[in-house]
Amino acid sequence: MDNTSEKYLEKKLRDEVRKMGGMAIKFTSPYFTGMPDRMVLMPGGKIWFVEVKSTGKKLKDIQMAQANRLRDMGFEMGVIDSKTALINFIKEVQSDL
Repeated sequence: MDNTSEKYLEKKLRDEVRKMGGMAIKFTSPYFTGMPDRMVLMPGGKIWFVEVKSTGKKLKDIQMAQANRLRDMGFEMGVIDSKTALINFIKEVQSDL
């Protein structure tokens, strides 16, 4: 497994999404703890919520609960914690456009 920082993965995510015509915006919700780091907005109204972690870091319990809640509501939810996970996420987005 590659050992990659959260900062690097967030930058690569933004760059790759931009190349596909989308936006990977920083998502902050000060009064709603545990929401994902990024909201990926793609042409055609496609939305993914993405939590980015440094390699080896795990979601906190509240982050896992919010991720499950978003999925239960029908939203796409991804976790990127390595270069491989980033590549797989980009492929998923491309296949859904």
